[in-house]
Amino acid sequence: MTQAVENRTLTGISGIRVGHATVPGGGSGCTAILGPFRAAVRVTGMATGARELGTLDPEHLVPRADAVVFSGGSAFGLASAHGVTAWLAERDRGFPTSGGVVPIVPAAILYDLRRDRSRPDAATGFSAADAASSAPVAEGRVGAGTGATVGKLGGSSMPGGIGSWLIEVGDYRVAALAAVNALGDVLDGTGTIVAGTRGPDGAFLDGSRLLRESPPGDLVDQGNTTLCVVATDAPASQADLYRILRMAVGAMPRRIRPVNTPFDGDVVFALAPSETVEPLTNRSVMTLGDAGREALEEAITRAVLQEDEDQ
Repeated sequence: MTQAVENRTLTGISGIRVGHATVPGGGSGCTAILGPFRAAVRVTGMATGARELGTLDPEHLVPRADAVVFSGGSAFGLASAHGVTAWLAERDRGFPTSGGVVPIVPAAILYDLRRDRSRPDAATGFSAADAASSAPVAEGRVGAGTGATVGKLGGSSMPGGIGSWLIEVGDYRVAALAAVNALGDVLDGTGTIVAGTRGPDGAFLDGSRLLRESPPGDLVDQGNTTLCVVATDAPASQADLYRILRMAVGAMPRRIRPVNTPFDGDVVFALAPSETVEPLTNRSVMTLGDAGREALEEAITRAVLQEDEDQ
């Protein structure tokens, strides 16, 4: 008899741990996803802030990443990756060199800046790494999703946050995590808006319709970006991860509308922590890629439907 899956979040993938941290006073934070793992990345937005994405190029020297970091704070939040790097280095985790290990920590940021709000820094990243565990991922307004909002095309917004989901496909598991801070509205599986811009009567206005019907310059942008991870316990090579990722990113336009805009810095990573690497058939890649899309769709919607977590 197949054992029931108790952890339906990203940490249900063996070898992945996740930790959140919040800045003093709240309002922003970061999320550390610890490996190591083989990794691939796809930049889909047009206002991206990131670091070390080049280490995930198939031709790069390093064979794997040690962590991926998502952070609020716009470009300032990239400092949180330094804290995760320091945490890993203290534990001798990273790429070996003659001068000691060098942790490989790609990172991406979302915009949640306010003048009265602290920004994630190295200490925030260190705390997130220190809090990382294999327990089910906390969802809602935590970590990088603490200050996230969605549905800003009409000048108003609703809370965004962190969502995660895992599904089983054959002998493998595929899971996703999303930090949703989108300019557009968030939809459920039926195409119904569940979070977005509301009118004076409280009804959703439909951001895509506003784009088509509003005069140029009338719409308000308040800072955005959705950051995502899709992971599998399949023994996927980096090349196969890229193929899985190309399918999985199809989740974003199905659950966020509009998405990948000039005002969103959307980035999606794919991770494989398995120590073994085996060639996958085209059928396996297709199955895992479609499962990744399904898991990411659910993670995106869950990010805006969770109750606020205690900070």
